[in-house]
Amino acid sequence: MPSTHAMTPAAGANDTGAAAPDPLDDGRLTTMGLLVETYAGLMAQMEPEMERAALGRSEFDVLLRLARSPDAQLRMTDLAAQVAMSTSGLTRLVDRLVRDGLVERAACPTDRRGSFATLTVEGRKKIEAAIEPHLALIDQWLIEPLEPEELAAFAGALRKLRDRVRPGSVAGAHA
Repeated sequence: MPSTHAMTPAAGANDTGAAAPDPLDDGRLTTMGLLVETYAGLMAQMEPEMERAALGRSEFDVLLRLARSPDAQLRMTDLAAQVAMSTSGLTRLVDRLVRDGLVERAACPTDRRGSFATLTVEGRKKIEAAIEPHLALIDQWLIEPLEPEELAAFAGALRKLRDRVRPGSVAGAHA
């Protein structure tokens, strides 16, 4: 699908001899930069709270995704897509979570090659202990600065973009 934005001509003169617009002065670059900076800033605000909960960002994401999924379990491939990890990276992380008693593995009854990650009672306790401080930070840094209609539009736009760039990321769980 072609972009609906006009392509910026190469630096130098255009057909009329006037200087062409600077390709580095493009609003698309600004929009992408704002998205990246905002994400990095939000994560920097939340990192100390995750450390207090003795959870890394990826561990937190895995436990949260499992806790919010039907029967507190997901196929490993679906979980990898949701937390944006390679299957091998997720396997190593789940191995640590299994060792720590926070997650269990279960074979998929319909596919010998597939397996599920399931949240344990201890894993649920761990994520529930971490969630209230996490929600307070979400309120402070993401919810409170926006008007309700801005927040609804923002969430809708994020969902639309996520579904386009990571279409498999909602398999097996709540969108």
